[in-house]
Amino acid sequence: MDIQEEKSYSSIRTDLSGTLIKLFGYVFISVFALCCLLPFLLVLGTSFTSEMSIKKHGFNFWPREFSTFAYKIVFENPDLIVGSYLVTMGITVVGTAVGLFLVAMTGYVLQRPDFQYRNGISFFIYFTTLFSGGLVPFYLLMTQYLGLKDNYLAVLLPGLMSPFLIIMMRAFIKSIPHAITESAKMDGAGDFTIFIRLILPMSTPALATIGLFIALGYWNEWYHAMLFLSADMKYRPLQLFLYNVITSADFIRNSAAASNVELRDVPLESMKMATAVVATGPVILFYPFVQRFFIKGITVGAVKG
Repeated sequence: MDIQEEKSYSSIRTDLSGTLIKLFGYVFISVFALCCLLPFLLVLGTSFTSEMSIKKHGFNFWPREFSTFAYKIVFENPDLIVGSYLVTMGITVVGTAVGLFLVAMTGYVLQRPDFQYRNGISFFIYFTTLFSGGLVPFYLLMTQYLGLKDNYLAVLLPGLMSPFLIIMMRAFIKSIPHAITESAKMDGAGDFTIFIRLILPMSTPALATIGLFIALGYWNEWYHAMLFLSADMKYRPLQLFLYNVITSADFIRNSAAASNVELRDVPLESMKMATAVVATGPVILFYPFVQRFFIKGITVGAVKG
């Protein structure tokens, strides 16, 4: 075998190896994606299954006895659930926009080498991830000192900033060459102008990633709403509204069981799945639009080379 034939054989073998590796990777990713998708399909199928079918046959991907009774109970008061959706969407949009600006501005300041207090402030931010004041001081602060009882700000303010997100943003902005900032200063730009017109446009992947974290936090928020928003308020966040629906159905079921009365018209299991679909549906529809920024923000902020 001459040198030319040996090179040709080596090239074919290399191409074949690369093709097999790619094929294995595609198969592995497809199987992994299917495993991630199956739980949601199970939730979706169970939400359209009658309660008696769940008791007889258990949970199934395809409903044996199709029923929309669980969704009828969830949407029994359409004005309340629409109002809850609007409240959650408003808190999510405003909180994400304000939180992104504050987190990005804090991360930018803490990575500036000419800011002499950056290490001390970074320590205090990191310290809050290890210790907290506790629930009672937090509740007194929000209700007695800030007067935010029955105020949507009590749900909005706690989620604006997170030490983890600030550290993540700082690491990403640190990868941006400091020479860009220095050249802008030489051209007469101020710090705020540099931040708005240079740093923010170059931090789009990190902003999308952090924005997704903040938005998911607000969308799934129910604990602070339960603490600070009373039952007298007509419209409360969506997660708290759905939680109350499930709690009420569970209370009726337990009361009936204690009284030896069988209630078959309370689809507790299917209603749990229906509330999960109602709560996660908009997030799943929105996620593909920020997926590429999410992946890039995770990798670029962590890998430096």
